Amino acid sequence: MASAAAAPEIWNADRSAAGRVNPWLIVAIISLPTFMEVLDTSVANVSLNNIAGGLSVTTDQATWVLTSYLVANAVIIPISGWLSDAIGRKRYFLISIALFTVASFLCGIAPNLETLIVARIFQGIGGGGLAPIEQSILADTFPPKQRGMAFAAFAIVIVVGPVLGPTIGGWITDAASWHWIFLVNVPVGVIAFLLAQAFVDEPAAVKADRAAKIKGGLRIDYVGVILVFLGLGFLELTLDRGEREDWFASSSIIATATIAAVSLVALIIWEFDHDDPVVDVKLLKTRNFRITLLTMFMTGMILFGTTQLIPQMLQQVLGYSALNAGLALTTAGLATLVMVPVVGRLTGMVDVRWLIFIGLMAQAYAMWHMTGLSGDISFADASTARLYQAAALPFLFIPINTAAYVGLPRNKTAQASSLLNVARNLGGSLGISMAQTLLSTYQQVHQSRIVETLNPSNPNYNEWLAQAQQLAPGDATTPLALMYQTMQRQVAMLAFLDVFRTLMVVIIVVAPVVFLMRPTKGGGGSEGMGH
Repeated sequence: MASAAAAPEIWNADRSAAGRVNPWLIVAIISLPTFMEVLDTSVANVSLNNIAGGLSVTTDQATWVLTSYLVANAVIIPISGWLSDAIGRKRYFLISIALFTVASFLCGIAPNLETLIVARIFQGIGGGGLAPIEQSILADTFPPKQRGMAFAAFAIVIVVGPVLGPTIGGWITDAASWHWIFLVNVPVGVIAFLLAQAFVDEPAAVKADRAAKIKGGLRIDYVGVILVFLGLGFLELTLDRGEREDWFASSSIIATATIAAVSLVALIIWEFDHDDPVVDVKLLKTRNFRITLLTMFMTGMILFGTTQLIPQMLQQVLGYSALNAGLALTTAGLATLVMVPVVGRLTGMVDVRWLIFIGLMAQAYAMWHMTGLSGDISFADASTARLYQAAALPFLFIPINTAAYVGLPRNKTAQASSLLNVARNLGGSLGISMAQTLLSTYQQVHQSRIVETLNPSNPNYNEWLAQAQQLAPGDATTPLALMYQTMQRQVAMLAFLDVFRTLMVVIIVVAPVVFLMRPTKGGGGSEGMGH
């Protein structure tokens, strides 16, 4: 087996999936199913109440519709590179599209919660392989000098998908029913399958790698597969359910976290000594790859954490509907679309370390700007605050994906893509979980401080109470209720601002790490970076 430390090969088109067609046609075709999969990570969030009502279950029970998908995604992504090598890249891509499409149909017609959860598990398994395989195809189809623009298209899919998800989900649910947030995937999936079957090529070099892998029979790393399922499955379960169950005050969270920790440590030890690992952790020996994983983890944490926080803030503090809160994000997403081609071109010209650093600093500035928001901001203010962040995201996704493959053997692109997507997904899960935990903690702190001032010895308290009594003369309870509502609104807003401030500090601390990467020539040429 080739080592991750091996000298990188000079690029040629022997592993290109374009065949005789234009490579940019391949980008469009393979991005279509990936976009639908990424969209589905967030599209059901705003429809949970409708799903719960339609299936006669509680909202908390309905959250398993989200959890089941995320867990299935988490366990399949790290082994998707191995599956691609074992089954064949194109064949695995087609199987993933087909499974995702069929499972989406079953989700749409599910008569009860149990059926919907099972269908979501299969949907997550099918969708989990799409993004890693698309990245692998892009890395093999485009020479290093052009990868910046190729990964720009991938950035649109990865960044815009989660942003559009809540808006599209809310609109479909209001206009039709929750069933259609899944059923709309079916025609798109069918079209994507037919296009991929017709135009995506399986080059001879990739076939040769597969033939060598299965020569004498396919050797399956059963221990590795089990450890991946236990480690990442229970880790995702811990992160997703932790806040709801009060973290380590819950025996079930203690159990899932322990299983995850032990399994992941065992996985790393086992795979380092395995000749044909299901997850090639030896890739972590390459310094640049380690650092790109860290920055991708951070990027996922920022993107998914704030994508959940901002609509939540707009709904809780400003009283926005789910659709309007989603539109505030979508409007800012236009900045991402504008910056993607710009950064894609810069990636082929500028040292990617500086692009990533600029992206992180811009994210820190966006978080700092959000700490100046107040409870009476307008829709334009909310969109502008998100716009700063959205404009900076391409400076992270595109250079990170471009730099990650430099210095790695070309037959390791599928395994590298899998690990990059694991980092993004785990970062996103941790970002959401951390943001919600911090929000709850800061709310308790601010509430206790404000409550201390609400007593008759405080002149401001008496003045406000007198004003409230004028609104409801003769009613002793209404002024107190108004005061409580106002306090809760202020507490929530202060807590959101503190979370943004904490994220800013984390970003600033991590940002200088990118300069530990070796410099790239021309944004990621074929020159090796070594260790």
